[in-house]
Amino acid sequence: MTARCVMVLGTTSGAGKSWLTTALCRHYARQGLKVAPFKAQNMSNNARVVAGGEIGSAQYFQSLAAQSEPEVRMNPLLLKPEADTRSQVVLMGQVNEALSNMPWRGRSLHVWPQIAAALDALREENDVVVIEGAGSPAEINLHTSDIVNMRVALHANARCLLVTDIDRGGAFAHLYGTWALLPAEERALIHGFVLNKFRGDAGLLAPAPQMLQDLTGVPTVATLPMWWQHGLPEEDGVFDDRARASGAVSKTVAVIAYPRISNLDEFQPLKNVPGVRLVWARAPADCAGADWIVLPGSKATAADLAWLRTQGLDRAIAAHAAQGGAVLGVCGGLQMLGEALIDTHGIDGNAPGLGLLPLVTQFDLQKTVRHTHTTFGELHGAWSALSGVTAAGYEIHHGQTAQHPAMAAGGDMAREVLPEGLGWQNAAGNVLGVYLHGLFEDPRVLHALFGATAPTLETVFNGLADFIETHFEPGVLEQLIATRP
Repeated sequence: MTARCVMVLGTTSGAGKSWLTTALCRHYARQGLKVAPFKAQNMSNNARVVAGGEIGSAQYFQSLAAQSEPEVRMNPLLLKPEADTRSQVVLMGQVNEALSNMPWRGRSLHVWPQIAAALDALREENDVVVIEGAGSPAEINLHTSDIVNMRVALHANARCLLVTDIDRGGAFAHLYGTWALLPAEERALIHGFVLNKFRGDAGLLAPAPQMLQDLTGVPTVATLPMWWQHGLPEEDGVFDDRARASGAVSKTVAVIAYPRISNLDEFQPLKNVPGVRLVWARAPADCAGADWIVLPGSKATAADLAWLRTQGLDRAIAAHAAQGGAVLGVCGGLQMLGEALIDTHGIDGNAPGLGLLPLVTQFDLQKTVRHTHTTFGELHGAWSALSGVTAAGYEIHHGQTAQHPAMAAGGDMAREVLPEGLGWQNAAGNVLGVYLHGLFEDPRVLHALFGATAPTLETVFNGLADFIETHFEPGVLEQLIATRP
């Protein structure tokens, strides 16, 4: 096996593992090396379609940053939460019902061989594999069933960075406590501490980094300043609640943030379009003054629809639409906009829809997972700018949506604006539903809707690499992949 392995661990979730892994992928790729990302297990409802099925969005972006082709070996196990105590298990890109129904500790025994095989194959084919951990490596209650942190590090003999969010406070205690709870053979793999999201005078950190090194033998190799708008979707699907716009606000977009929201990373480009203000809406007041209301994807459509009604958001959406306000539903959001959800297989649940489109959705056992390239037909009203626009994206859904038979017989029909039932518009023209994820990532769509563009992913990836090359101590990034004596 030829690849040198670098692993990014965190003291907590949200410490900065995902974006730092992405930055390292681009840094090493810029050195002319063949690079691949890897995360043994990801828990997220943000997923992308790749060769072989679906993986977590974070590994998809890391692969693009590494200038490699995204594939299922890069994230062999994906857990997609459907409730607080239940997740759909996706193994090597495909849903595995047996594993979904299996207890946690029993599951780890079954999946480790495939995780190890995927990692070994990537190591054989690349110069560098950049590995991302999950949560904290010092979850001592889970240590015996670990398949994503130190078991992976030991298997790959990885040189590890331990990153912490200093903005939360207690960063040095987090670093020391995490290190101290690891067994000696695992501590030996920690090659550097990283302080992330630092605000203020770095000179005030002394003498803590040296004191920490005296206690652990591990140097602090980087202090990374707070960087709010690096352009990468929020790590692990944790979104930033702060509404913001680039420049003077000309359009406010309220995205409904239900509990099982999925694929929210596809809205990242809206944060970067000049004049667009993005708001995550959990209550009717959050929708006040919005030009658009967007119902995003959902991993539990019926349950999220019930939550939406409990919050009173159904009335807010209906009032907005009745006043001619633009409404967009994506995937699960499209399903919610219809008249009914019909589930005869126990996949998601039966429920009445919001009734803004005369459609009905039936859930199938077969899951649709594919890339899609399509062209909009003629649209009217608020969404007319999309007429004739070609768009590329992806589909991940169980439901199939069609005209409501009884309503159609009565003359109440939606306009099919994308072929094969992928897109529908109401007669008034202000309500649009699509199955296509990734619309706002397509520059043709952005230009049609806003007359503007957002920074390309290439610009984002290079900016991340520039950032770490500036703020890591000299030579550290090279030492992490240096040949061992």
